[in-house]
Amino acid sequence: MVLRTCCRKQADPETAKYFSEIANLFESDGIDIEERSSLCSNALEETRGKELELATDYIISHTLQTLVEGCEVDCLCAFLRSCAKNFPLIAMDKSGSHVAESAIRALSKHLQESDVYAVIEDTLNTICKVIVKNPVDLMCDCYGSHVLRSLLSLFKGVPLDSSEFRMRKSSSALPERFNFKAPRSDADVSRHVIPGFPDLLKFLVSGMLKCARNNIKTLQVDQYSSLVLQTTLKLLAEDEEELLQIIPILIGCTREDIVEENSIETTIVRDVLGLMKETAFSHLMEVVLEVAPEVLYNGIFSKIFRNSLFDLSSHHCGNFVIQALISHTRDQDQMEMIWEELGSKFKDLLKMGRSGVIASFVAASQRLHSYEEKCCQALAAAVHSSNESSTCIVPRILFLDGYFNCEDKSNWNWPSGVKMHVMGSLILQEVFRFQIEFIQPFITSITSLTADNVLEAAKDPGGARVIEAFLSSDASAKLKRRLVMRLRGHFGELALHSSGSFTVEKCFTTGNISQREVIVSELVAVQSELWNTRQGPHLMRKLDVDGFAARPEQWRSRQESKQSTLRDFSATFGSSETKPSNNSETEQSKKSSFLSDDYKKKSKVGKTVDHHQASPAPFLSTTGFKRKPKEKEQSNKKFARNSVDEDVSKVKNKSKKKRHGDDAFSKSPKKLKA
Repeated sequence: MVLRTCCRKQADPETAKYFSEIANLFESDGIDIEERSSLCSNALEETRGKELELATDYIISHTLQTLVEGCEVDCLCAFLRSCAKNFPLIAMDKSGSHVAESAIRALSKHLQESDVYAVIEDTLNTICKVIVKNPVDLMCDCYGSHVLRSLLSLFKGVPLDSSEFRMRKSSSALPERFNFKAPRSDADVSRHVIPGFPDLLKFLVSGMLKCARNNIKTLQVDQYSSLVLQTTLKLLAEDEEELLQIIPILIGCTREDIVEENSIETTIVRDVLGLMKETAFSHLMEVVLEVAPEVLYNGIFSKIFRNSLFDLSSHHCGNFVIQALISHTRDQDQMEMIWEELGSKFKDLLKMGRSGVIASFVAASQRLHSYEEKCCQALAAAVHSSNESSTCIVPRILFLDGYFNCEDKSNWNWPSGVKMHVMGSLILQEVFRFQIEFIQPFITSITSLTADNVLEAAKDPGGARVIEAFLSSDASAKLKRRLVMRLRGHFGELALHSSGSFTVEKCFTTGNISQREVIVSELVAVQSELWNTRQGPHLMRKLDVDGFAARPEQWRSRQESKQSTLRDFSATFGSSETKPSNNSETEQSKKSSFLSDDYKKKSKVGKTVDHHQASPAPFLSTTGFKRKPKEKEQSNKKFARNSVDEDVSKVKNKSKKKRHGDDAFSKSPKKLKA
């Protein structure tokens, strides 16, 4: 690699002294903003012809970073054009890469100014022409790859600190994969916040791909080039035609091999499957499956993955590729193929610690309404045998690793004080979104937990989400309230926990009037402490704790008024498609009946009722709401979040007038498919 063998020149003493004085001047803070800009521009001109040695000098490079960030755009562009022929060398240097990064960030900021687009585009075009001559060295370099990703993001108009550029797992990645959050649109993924350079982006990508064809085996397994290629794919997520060109090259075949009837050569398939067990390529393949156009995804699914799902699922790297594959499954036929290969392997996968594959399948099953019953049966069978009580199912999934690592599984018991399994809790959250007829063993299990177990689960972030998911499920109101009452005496304690406070709120929403009164009365005892927590003010206002403490009778009257109003609206606007329930808990649950989903989607009135259901003030009333000082409210305003289960419809129990008998309302335990 020619670029890497270049000897670094040392700055001459006089130049080093000059830039040392400049650095001291900046540190003294003795210059104003206008003088600073002028000084930066003048000092940057002194680098002409010596950019490489100055940018790669450990000490002077820090001063150069300050200069490129503070100078005028014309001087910055002149500096970059002057060092363009050495830009790859600067970018691949430990110190020089920081100078290059600072220059790119400065260009991004200058793009907000008027009449600078043309000069910046011309400068970047000069740099690109140098890079495309040999992009592979830059892509495979620890520092160079980062600079290259900055350029790609700048060309797309994406902020350089975005998760797409940094390649960090965003906070929405898991929720999206497991249906807890609506998938982002392509426009969201590569949101244009600054003007981009689409022609330069295509020019740079095409130059990278031209060299990639001859160096694909190197690029597939190199961790730094993998990051560059992942960034490229994410930035081109909107451009289907570009993806149809890029993805086949990365896999090592042609576009026709994937999208047409011909099959991919056996040796290529074998090589690709082997590469998925490599860290760098497995990460790249996850992104490929995420952004691939449907025609490519379908071809990759059927021609590469067929008969290899369990083998890859068993591998510590390959299983993440399978998770991505399942999460982006398109149709019933693909689900059928996955089920044929993995349906009988749930227990084996859980034993190997590949619970993410199971979680992905459960989520896909729920999303596509495919193999729902079989999925729930297989999951239950994986953690308990037919001669065991179903009460053990939920505890064993909550502590997946502990259970499967236990030698004497028949005598395994709930391990007190142990953190609950993250993926196990995600699986259970997804399970409780299925229709009630599919999840009876899971409902039996969670409602059989002892009070101590329920409390411990509510204190664990994952366990609390599971409880919230159950309280939002299609299970009967009687069973939900039975679980709520097992937390009696601990609502104040839970409210002080950052995660437990949401469970308290969900319990309040689920409970009847007497249970709500119990919850609020326990919060009154800790209200001074609650106001000092991050989540407390939101909970205090949502449940109107101060209102209860001041006038309990009026608070109770408001709660009864709200439920009465909701019943009236439910009677008027209940979905005609909702079938009467044969559930024995109908009378108990009728007090909690809600508006139909269909009506709420179309009606502003439905949204108003939803809002007032959780509001401490009575519906259609502007009184009875005691507020804390405004600044305290604002400081906690951002805290209110939707719990995982609240991304699903907040109203799962739909009601309808009985056609026979009295005027009571019955709720259907069945969840209507969207």
